[in-house]
Formats: sequence, structure tokens, C-alpha cells
Amino acid sequence: MHRVGFIVYPGFQLVCLAASSVFEVADRVLGVPHYEVTIRSEAGGTIRGTAAVSVLSDPLGDESFDSIIVCGGADVPIASPGLVDYLREATATTSRIAAICTGAFILAQAGLLHDRRATTHWMMAAELARRYPQVQVEADRIFVQDDRIWTSAGMSAGTDMALAMVENDHGIEVARTVARQLVLYHRRAGGQSQYSALLELAPKTDRIQNALNYARSNLKSPLSLDELADAARLSSRQFSRAFRDETGQTPAKAVERLRVEAARQMLEQGRHTIETIAYETGFADRERMRRAFLRTLGQPPQSVRRNAS
Repeated sequence: MHRVGFIVYPGFQLVCLAASSVFEVADRVLGVPHYEVTIRSEAGGTIRGTAAVSVLSDPLGDESFDSIIVCGGADVPIASPGLVDYLREATATTSRIAAICTGAFILAQAGLLHDRRATTHWMMAAELARRYPQVQVEADRIFVQDDRIWTSAGMSAGTDMALAMVENDHGIEVARTVARQLVLYHRRAGGQSQYSALLELAPKTDRIQNALNYARSNLKSPLSLDELADAARLSSRQFSRAFRDETGQTPAKAVERLRVEAARQMLEQGRHTIETIAYETGFADRERMRRAFLRTLGQPPQSVRRNAS
């Protein structure tokens, strides 16, 4: 039995506990109990989170865990001396110690991130680097694994990290099945950016959203203005004006951002050549892709691949 302890404290964010569902569903997929998940706090009892929701926790004691996951909070959490001591001692017996979102600050306070790569919510990454300069903060990662220490970005990224843990334990097919049962749109790799081009474009109407969804699903095709306008059920002139009004960008610029985002994900996965990625994402050749990367990310594709390895 793999024992997983989620550590909470006053002001923790409830969404962090959503990652516990990954282990619950994994047991169902495996057909046998493998994970035993409990919620823990320093003294036990009822712990109130940020969303006016309280959870009942068991106290931390002398028992050992295979995985410890520290939840994040809305503000930068400060761990008590007792929790710091507990985490330091746990490194001797725990195979994985992880943090979701701002929980990384607690691991850093305990010295567990010293000279290690780590991430946190993108809004707090600069503060983590400022307070703990010995931590190698990778602000634009969904999650980071550095040996036995795992950290994730904010909110839903904890679920991606938990899926990666299940993949480590039982293989990629089990993790994919768990993701499907959780009705996730897709399973994000750790190196994927915390930012989403679709979220940043933020169209206000379904018509423009439909055009963007069509573009993301057909990046390999030329995606002319007429083709996108047809997906939005507008004339080309109406579409071009409405698109700029709603997103602040031209359709061509938005498509380039979607292509860069898709190409970046493929580069970080490391399974395809740069030429193949350029073709599959609609850039046609590696030089066009290189220029788009420099415009959008400020670095060439080779640097993105190298940083992900």
C-alpha cells in the first residue's frame, strides 16, 4: 500500500485536494487498492480553508508516508517550527515530497528546495526566488520533479503532478486512463507552459471562440482568413473586425501564437525533430518557426528543447 498524506493548514486552498481524486481513480483503474490517502495537519482536527470550507484532518505523528503533498494557500504560507521539523525528518523515510502552488514556500522554508529546481504559481514565482535565492525557480512550468522533490504550479496543476506520479508508479497507460475518467481535456506534461494562448486571447463571443477552437484543431492547414471566418459563420470583413475588437489582435497573429504554443509543447516532449514539428504545426519549415519563436518567446526552438531536457 502506497500511503499518501496531504498536509493542510489554516487558509489552505481547497482546489489542492482535488489532486487526491487522481489516486482514488487510479485504484479503480488498477482494480486493487494501491493508494491510501489521508488528510493531515500538524495538530489534527478541523482545518478551515480559503473557500469557507473546512476539512477534518488527522494529526501528523511518527507514521511514515510514501508520498507527502503540501497544499498551497491564497497567501504565502509560513510553516510552524513543528511542521518544518516534520518535513525535514520525513526526507529520511518518504520517497516523494511534493508541494502544490504556494506550498513550495513551505518546502523552501524547510530547506528542501535548496539547490533544487522548483516551480509555483506564476504570480508568486518572483517572490519565491526573492525569498529563497538558493532555489532554482522555473516560473513557466506546470510541475517540476527534482529527484524526490516535486513542485507544481497553482490550482489545477496539482492534478497534472499527481497524474505524473501515477505514471511513475504504474506507467503511462494507467495515467491516461485515469485522466480520461477524470474527464480532463488532456494530460499536461511538466514542461508545458503555465500560460494558455486561448485564455489570454479571451474572446467574448462563441463565434470567435469557435474560430479559435477550429484553428487550434487544424494548425497543419493554411488557416486563411476566409477559412476562419467560415468557422465563425461571419463574412471575412465582419470576422476580421470582430476578432480584433474581442482579442486585440489580428487573426494571423493569434494563429501564430497558437502554433508557437503547440510547437513548444511538442519540443518539450522531445519525441519529434524540429522539422517535423514545424510541418505538423503549420509553419512549413524550421526557419519560419524559428522567427515566430523569437517574436513570441524571445528564444529559438533549440533553446526551448534544451531547457526542457
